[in-house]
Amino acid sequence: MTSTPSHPVAARNWASNLTYAAATVVAPRSLDELAEVVRTSARVKALGSRHCFNTIADTDGVHILSSELPAEISIDPGRRIVRASAGLRYGDLAPVLHRERWALANLASLPHISLAGAVATGTHGSGDAVTSLAAAVAGLELLTADGELLTVRRGDPGFEGFVVSLGALGIVTALELDIVPAFEVAQTVYERLPLEAVLDDLDAVTGLGYSVSMFHTWREPDVVDQLWVKRRADAVGALPDEVLGAAKAAVTRHPLPDVSAESCTDQLGAPGPWFARLPHFKLEFTPSNGDELQSEFLVPRRHAVAAIRELRGLAGAVAPLLQVCELRTVAGDDLWLSPAYGTDVLGLHFTWRPDQPGVERLLPAIESALEPLGARPHWGKLFTLDGAAERMPRLYPRWNDFGALRRRLDPRGVFGNGFLARLGL
Repeated sequence: MTSTPSHPVAARNWASNLTYAAATVVAPRSLDELAEVVRTSARVKALGSRHCFNTIADTDGVHILSSELPAEISIDPGRRIVRASAGLRYGDLAPVLHRERWALANLASLPHISLAGAVATGTHGSGDAVTSLAAAVAGLELLTADGELLTVRRGDPGFEGFVVSLGALGIVTALELDIVPAFEVAQTVYERLPLEAVLDDLDAVTGLGYSVSMFHTWREPDVVDQLWVKRRADAVGALPDEVLGAAKAAVTRHPLPDVSAESCTDQLGAPGPWFARLPHFKLEFTPSNGDELQSEFLVPRRHAVAAIRELRGLAGAVAPLLQVCELRTVAGDDLWLSPAYGTDVLGLHFTWRPDQPGVERLLPAIESALEPLGARPHWGKLFTLDGAAERMPRLYPRWNDFGALRRRLDPRGVFGNGFLARLGL
């Protein structure tokens, strides 16, 4: 096992808006070494692809890197399950599945994120009928505070509390994920949709494809800049030439205005493998230069139009700090701390300019507008922690059950940190 107090890989998160506080960084080479670190440490956190914008993964104790642990990908065709090491990126897993003619039902915008980190924070892709990445978890292997491995699977008592865990229950070492037969997707972009027409029939717009995203800079509040439709190649019928008067883009587009689309997955209606179309960005490119911050709030689908109208009312304050806002849908699930728990949702995702003080000043206004509509924050992105301990039990019906599960699994608070404390955990 290697150990250093100032490991350069772990010093900062991807966006460089956070310097980690860990006193020590270790990279275990085996599960036995990992267990020994956990058993002998007062505070421990696993560190994945570092694509979180807040301190959810921070610790003042030991940061654990998974880069040296043995990698595993094992497909069980009979159960339609793949078992994979938790530290792998989705972009590493997807081509292996595709070679064996299997797929995951959905992927996030970036294939660069780790399995465990995405699942623990409820990260998602898009699609009216497609659930979050976490909802694909059929089982997981967890190293608990006593250094023992615990395996839980769908159907076990309390399983729904283990999946979106915020890193509070232990170190996830492996995941079992549902798989489906491989499929192809074609991606088409439409430009400049009238917002009011979209809101008049939001279901028709989000139902155009398997996965649909709208991008809005809010510089022209009444115009949606782009509509990205990802449609299965085996879908019946063809996409229209226009959507609400908006024509198909004649060239490939990046979600941000005037930015090269070289890093984006192929568009213009050309079909390709699921893993080369469902993300917005290609694995072989760095996602961006990191000069951004992110927030996201997910509202019940029944309040989607009202939420967008609330955001329209804040456009003047939002636009100066914003790079782009993405609107997309996620199907509901039964995972206790999933932002889509118990309801289909619309995600309102903000990619901000790298002005954290400005963003933090603006967030309370956005949250005040959206929380009466039941908005839940994405766990890995920026949101207001003041008062969170009072808000979360109102937003998550199983919040107290999760708290009890955490106390049972981690009585000495090995996996705790300041972020969890401010949530009331």
